[in-house]
Amino acid sequence: MNPRYVLLGLLYFVQGMPYGLQSSLLPIYFRSVGLSFTRIGLAKVLYLPWILKVLWAPLVDQYLTKRSWLLLSMSGLLAACLAGASLTPEIHFLPVAAMLLLMNLLASVQDIAVDGVAVQLLGQEEVGHGNTIQVVAYKMGSVVAGGGFLTLMNRLGWGCLFVFLAAIYLLAILYAWGAPELRGTRPSTSQESCARTRTLNLWWILRELLSVPDTPWTIGFVLLYKLGEQGATTMFPLFLLDHGFSSQQLGLWTGLVAVAFSIVGSSLGGHLLSKQRRPLALLRALLLLRLCSLGAQTLLVSLYGDAVSFFQAAAVLSLSVQHFVGGMITTLTFSLMMHCTQRADSSIQATHYSFLAALEVLGKLAFSTLVGGLVDWLGFGASFCIFLLLSLASVLYVRWAPPARR
Repeated sequence: MNPRYVLLGLLYFVQGMPYGLQSSLLPIYFRSVGLSFTRIGLAKVLYLPWILKVLWAPLVDQYLTKRSWLLLSMSGLLAACLAGASLTPEIHFLPVAAMLLLMNLLASVQDIAVDGVAVQLLGQEEVGHGNTIQVVAYKMGSVVAGGGFLTLMNRLGWGCLFVFLAAIYLLAILYAWGAPELRGTRPSTSQESCARTRTLNLWWILRELLSVPDTPWTIGFVLLYKLGEQGATTMFPLFLLDHGFSSQQLGLWTGLVAVAFSIVGSSLGGHLLSKQRRPLALLRALLLLRLCSLGAQTLLVSLYGDAVSFFQAAAVLSLSVQHFVGGMITTLTFSLMMHCTQRADSSIQATHYSFLAALEVLGKLAFSTLVGGLVDWLGFGASFCIFLLLSLASVLYVRWAPPARR
C-alpha cells in the first residue's frame, strides 16, 4: 500500500467524524425528542465554518507548514471531544452547540491542510485514486461517528462515545507526528516569490482564484450538483422515522448500510474514472441514473404505507441505490475539482481547492438548512418533487458544458 494513500486515508477518516456526528446522529436524536423539522434544519448553521473556511485558507497556505496546521487542528479536536464528553445535550444544549461549532471550525482548518497535502503529493495519474481515498475515508469516518455511534448510543451513552472519539484523534495525531510524508510539506509560497504572493488581501486572492482556467464553470457545478440529492438524503430518513422506523433501525440502514453502499459507489467511481478519457460523459450518465433513482423515491414517498413490508423493503433499497450512485458522483466531482486546482499556481493551490470545497458545502448547506421548513410548509410529496427538479437542473448544466470541459 502506497504510504501516501495510507496517510491521506487516515487524515480524511478523522476529518469525516464531525460531519457524521452532526449529519446522521443529531437529526435522529433531535427528532426522537420531539424537535420540529424546521429546528432540525436550522441546526445545519453549525456547518458555517465549512463555508467561511476560504477566509482562513490563505493563512494555512502561506504560514507554517501543513504538518503544523494538521497537528494543531487535531489537538484542538481532541480537546473539544473531551469537553463534549462532560456535557448532556438535553441539559446543556447551547454548550453542546458551541462545542460542535468549534469542532467544525477546527475540522475546516484540518481540511484545508489535508487538501493542500493531497495537491502536493498526488501526481496527475494519481488524482482519481487519491480522490477515491478521500471520499471513501471521509465517509467511513462519517459512518463511525454517525451510524455507528447512533447504534451504540443507548448502550454506551453520550459521554463514552465522545471519549472514544477523542481516542481516535489521539491515534491520528501520533501517526501524523511520525509520518515522513508530512515532513516535506511547506507553505505553498516559495522563498523567491514570497514577497509577491504572501498577502491576505481577499479581493486580490479572489481575482487570482477566478483566473484559474475552468474555475467559473466548476463553481457553478459544485453549487448545483448536490441540491436535489441533499434534500432527499436529509429528509427521507426523517420521513421513515415518522412512518414506523425506529431510531435504531435508521442507525443501521441509513448510518451503516446505506453509507456502505455510498463507499462502494465512491470506490467504483474512482476506478471508472481511472479508465475514462472523457470524465464528463461518465458524469452525465451517472447524473441521469441519479435522476431516475430520485424519481422512484419520490413515487415511494407518495404511495408509502406504514405497515406494508413491501414499502419498508423498497425504502431500504431506495436508500441504498441513492447512496451508491451519489458516491460515484461525489468522487468524480472532487476529481474534477482537484484537476482544476492543479492548474493554479502553487502559491494559491490549497486556497483554490478550499474555495471550491467551501462552495460545494455551501450548495448543500444552504438548501439543507431550509429543507426542513420546506417540508413543514409543503409536505413530503411536494418537497420531493422540488428535489427532483433540482436534480434535473444538474443534468442539464453538465449537458450544456462549454466545449473546453467536454
